[in-house]
Amino acid sequence: MILKDAEFGEVIVRKNPLSKNVTFKISTSGRLQMSVPQHTSDFLVKRFLNCNRTLIREKIPLSDPRTQRARDAKKKMLMKKARDYLPYRLEYYAKLYGYHYERCRLSHAATRWGSCSSSGTISLNIGLMQVPEILRDYVIIHELAHLNHMDHSAAFWAEVAEHDPRYKEHRHKLKNFSPSV
Repeated sequence: MILKDAEFGEVIVRKNPLSKNVTFKISTSGRLQMSVPQHTSDFLVKRFLNCNRTLIREKIPLSDPRTQRARDAKKKMLMKKARDYLPYRLEYYAKLYGYHYERCRLSHAATRWGSCSSSGTISLNIGLMQVPEILRDYVIIHELAHLNHMDHSAAFWAEVAEHDPRYKEHRHKLKNFSPSV
């Protein structure tokens, strides 16, 4: 549930069947997140938030709600760009180098540029739309190579090098960027 609050912006409320207490933390999106016991009413959630405003302000470093909205707008824009670009680029390289994957999934993971599951799903981070094209291509080739090698063995890196001879340089440059949005 999302609770709109004048001071804290959007507050994410998660009802947890294992929870016995109310806890607060910052979510990965920068919003205030409350975890409450499963059967807590909306009235009690709002009351607890109102009664603990001072404590929340003192203990939790919250960003301005305007920053949250700006981040949401940026994510939305990057998702649109990624949807229009990344699946087609993945398909291009898969056909070019003879790979077969089951599906392409777009994510906005905070720490990963991409991943490949053993079932053949390749996930690509929408944050790739913020890096130079050559680095996007490196990530795509890297994930495609995982279809044949689900590890980072010498054989895996040899396959990456076969399709991207400058992969070491690209990998190094990618460390200058962050996948989080």
